[in-house]
Amino acid sequence: MKVKNLHMEIKFSRHARRRMLLYKIEERDVVKAIMACELDKFISGKHEIIDKELSERYGYPLKLVFSKEDDRIMVITVYPLRKERKS
Repeated sequence: MKVKNLHMEIKFSRHARRRMLLYKIEERDVVKAIMACELDKFISGKHEIIDKELSERYGYPLKLVFSKEDDRIMVITVYPLRKERKS
């Protein structure tokens, strides 16, 4: 399934869909988290986002890994971040 924004196309990998199903993460929440970023500032390649706003809904912040190529985004994986990151 493809989600089209005004100028971005978002696709989900099979792995991302399976993670979303496993953790009961809704597609619209993933799309909102990606669109909340300033995507124009991202260069092509792999990127990670940690969305803390969704922690109320899912119990933990969500980590999204995606790849950006031109006007296309491929969501590679999505999962709840259950442990604190060590700096």
